[in-house]
Amino acid sequence: MPKSFVLHPGKVRLVDLEAIYRQGLPTKLDTSCLKAIQASARVVADAAAGSAPVYGVNTGFGKNASFKIPPADTALLQRNLIISTCCGVGPPTPEPIVRLMMALKLNSLGHGASGIRPAIVKLIEDMLANNITPIVPQQGSVGASGDLAPLAHMTAAMLGEDDVLVEGRRMRAAKALAQAGLKPVVLGPKEGLALINGTQFSTAYAIVGLFEARRLAATALATGAMSVDALMASTAPFRPEIHKLRGHAGQRAAADTLMTLLDGSIIRRSHIEGDERVQDPYCFRCQPQVMGACLDLLASAAHTLEIEANAVTDNPLVLADTAEIISGGNFHAEPVAFAADQIALAISEIGAIVERRIATLVDPALNFDLPAFLAPDPGLNSGFMVAEITAAALYAENKQRATPGSIDSTPTSANQEDHVSMAAHSARRLVEMNANLAKIIGIELLVAAQGIDLRKDGRGFSKLKGPKPRNLKTSPELERVLKLLREHVPMLEEDRMLTSDVETAVGLVEGGAVLGAAGLKSFAALEFVR
Repeated sequence: MPKSFVLHPGKVRLVDLEAIYRQGLPTKLDTSCLKAIQASARVVADAAAGSAPVYGVNTGFGKNASFKIPPADTALLQRNLIISTCCGVGPPTPEPIVRLMMALKLNSLGHGASGIRPAIVKLIEDMLANNITPIVPQQGSVGASGDLAPLAHMTAAMLGEDDVLVEGRRMRAAKALAQAGLKPVVLGPKEGLALINGTQFSTAYAIVGLFEARRLAATALATGAMSVDALMASTAPFRPEIHKLRGHAGQRAAADTLMTLLDGSIIRRSHIEGDERVQDPYCFRCQPQVMGACLDLLASAAHTLEIEANAVTDNPLVLADTAEIISGGNFHAEPVAFAADQIALAISEIGAIVERRIATLVDPALNFDLPAFLAPDPGLNSGFMVAEITAAALYAENKQRATPGSIDSTPTSANQEDHVSMAAHSARRLVEMNANLAKIIGIELLVAAQGIDLRKDGRGFSKLKGPKPRNLKTSPELERVLKLLREHVPMLEEDRMLTSDVETAVGLVEGGAVLGAAGLKSFAALEFVR
């Protein structure tokens, strides 16, 4: 069993959460949290024993808040809340995202402002340690009043209800808990509400969307550099003097990265003389400006999500120092919705510029003497003609999905909850958008590699004045990427089915192999350090 990651509420960084997500690390709260948790639990216990109505402790919920609940029924009240809120539908949330959601819930509870007992925290920790993962349907949250339905399914598993996964096997929660020597909890006053109020479902999805988007952004710089050499395009637009004059951090980082990746390319030097082109298309020349803006947008979203990951987002909140229980609206996931919308815009725009480079490289009117559709024997062979169409289709899907979700509020709960964030929708779509973007980048990897190989063997240089280049190579970094690809996918000499080629390239993109070969695994602009 891997060593548990210890959460320090308020101090958890995105890099920590990425380790939890990618490595499946179990998590637990630092023991220093226990004192604050116990103090808030005592405040709730006192309120439950009193006669004054306190929302979520001895009243109904939502529009039913005017109904007073007698002390003898408070445990049933909490159980009924969870069972009735298990209304999620759709496919199950991927197991690593559910585990991240549970870690985020632990981090929120650890502040000691939720009024839950230590036993609740302990059971979440034990479930993570024993790989007991609740099955959480993806659909059903509007991102306000908390991610109610998804978190209710998590909580139901703690009650011994609903289904869970254990080492990939689906079983009833009660059986899984018993096998691990654990017992279901009986919820005390407010505990059910504390567990289902919160933004942890939306936040987990948004953070995972961010992790994948930033990996793909860095990969798109590598494949973009390859496309520059394949087109025999100019690297002058990447010179640091240009980007210093504008000043955007992401733009400067993108330009520096492109220059580094292309440094040492013989292809780059081969056409400095005799190349009559004055300027390259925007999708080549403006890579630093477009990719830099995307990097800055991802950094902005990262800042928001790191704050949210460390936040207390349930309701009402317990102020132990003053023995108050105060209703508020921290469950409203508007910051998460905005962050997810930002990430979606970046994903869509990265795909847009990548797709344009693919289209340029296959176009005989634009690709500076490469054969039509990069087929060595065009006409008889169609080469990458339809691969470009596939990239266009994938980009179109992402463009449609990039419409902001945060502006689409729908009143719920008899108009008590009359403005909601739709953060869950905004965040969930990022998974599919990233999958589409990885495919677009994978196609560019294939197309750019084909173009470089055609340059290297001298096929097509009639438009270049003077002696024709020979023995061309790209930069050492990009040669490593090319070698990596050619270990799995041979150069396209004649038409063949390209689906398996694309799938292989996408695997190299998604798994980080391209980044590793290009030396970009620790791309500084994507570290998002506070």
